[in-house]
Amino acid sequence: MELLTDENYNYKFNPAECEACGGHCCTGESGYIWAKYAEIEKMAAYLELSVEDFATMYLKKVKHRYSLVEKQLAPDNFACVFFDESMKRCSIYPVRPLQCRTFPFWEQFKNDEEEVRKECPGIV
Repeated sequence: MELLTDENYNYKFNPAECEACGGHCCTGESGYIWAKYAEIEKMAAYLELSVEDFATMYLKKVKHRYSLVEKQLAPDNFACVFFDESMKRCSIYPVRPLQCRTFPFWEQFKNDEEEVRKECPGIV
């Protein structure tokens, strides 16, 4: 499989490692999984739900933005509501939000390669 790169980052990403990883980037400490309205529309359509039903079931409002809700797996371990624990992967992968699509090339990791290496075994 081809390595993914971003000219602004010193590391590369091997998506083939996702299979072995078990969804480390979808689980862990509680946080926000931001979704914009166009992404919400795509996720709702993918699940054959109205935007209103999708929002009621899967979104929480945080000030003026929306985040996907999480499920608690253990006292200190949370997962995105769409993380399939048995398959260890995203159940809405084709329509996942931009935040998920751009991982591991996040601004917070640009100058902290050590942190992203801890988070993701696909970093090379």
